[in-house]
Amino acid sequence: MKILAIDDQQLVLLPLQKRLVELGYEVKIETDAVKGIELYHSYDPDLVIVDVNMPIFSGLDIVKHIRRVQKREISIMVLSGNTQDDIITEGFELGINDYMKKPLSLNEISARVKRLIGAPETQNSFAKSEVMIQERCVGVVIPCYNEEERLLSDEFLNYIDKNSGYHLCFVNDGSKDRTLEVLHNLKKGREDFITVYDCEKNGGKAEAVRLGMLHMAKKEDLDYIGFLDADLSTDLADFDDLVKTIETSDFKIVSGSRISRMGADITKESARKIISLTINFIIRKILKMDFKDTQCGAKIFHKDVIKIAFGEKFVTQWIFDVEIFKRMSIHFGLKKAKSLLCEQPLKRWIHADGSKLSMKDSVKIVFQLAQIAWVYRGKKNKNAKVDPVFKVV
Repeated sequence: MKILAIDDQQLVLLPLQKRLVELGYEVKIETDAVKGIELYHSYDPDLVIVDVNMPIFSGLDIVKHIRRVQKREISIMVLSGNTQDDIITEGFELGINDYMKKPLSLNEISARVKRLIGAPETQNSFAKSEVMIQERCVGVVIPCYNEEERLLSDEFLNYIDKNSGYHLCFVNDGSKDRTLEVLHNLKKGREDFITVYDCEKNGGKAEAVRLGMLHMAKKEDLDYIGFLDADLSTDLADFDDLVKTIETSDFKIVSGSRISRMGADITKESARKIISLTINFIIRKILKMDFKDTQCGAKIFHKDVIKIAFGEKFVTQWIFDVEIFKRMSIHFGLKKAKSLLCEQPLKRWIHADGSKLSMKDSVKIVFQLAQIAWVYRGKKNKNAKVDPVFKVV
């Protein structure tokens, strides 16, 4: 039995194809709606699965072509994050057989496919899948410098294997050890879900993140792009909570915050904690920004603000996060920026041994803050008020 799946997000199609092929179906996928229609004619599938929201032609346009132009009665399923009642109603009026709302499990999709077109003649028996097909696709940039010994490869691989919609971009920042080799080994067999971006020379974390973010912004199927520390001091489950916040709100940036609170596992070295509090105090007083925690290495961005935040090189190496928020305030004005930026407390954050940020570097941050204030002084919004920039959720 042949299935054709059409969706403009490859990160949705790949796990779907893999699962259905495992079960014994013959499956072809296409991310371009126009090419999808052409493939429909040559492939002659028993079932077509389409997304609704696609550029040029929507999924419902494909349904119209099959039902009204071709007058075919093959099975059609819609797999979409669009939950508008009029869209769903129109789909059934056009003659679709099923409408599946993302997110949902591969197990449910498989059961619905089997109900519509039956099981393959050579049905394979596989354990139930733990993978969920998500509504959004997310790129995550992970800067790496001499991470050969402490890169938690298994944790990254296990996460992307069980959570669809994620594409990891590891940026090798001119490492002097075997980090690049480790990253290429990590990528093997998962080239559609892992990218390795190699910087021949060490340019610092700020530039590594910036280059990685701009590289990932070129991928059309990503809705959000963020960055995360390689040591996973913020774990991937907590990062996914940041993603859930940005996809269900009008925020353009959601930043993790290591605020100590009941129910959260937040640990820091005492000396680092003192330095962190001092830096945050200076940020509020000198830069007039009432951040709770600018330096948390877990942030997610709506794709349409990537150029604003990362288009130009950063002035500083360690506190580029402050520059990002400063650029947002300058571009949108402080009042608007307040409604677009969100600081979300993490459930867990653990200081990892081997951190590249030494106490000496922390002291240098004080001088870098003064540098930011000086460089951005002429760009300050004249109507800016000394108000909290973040909303805490």
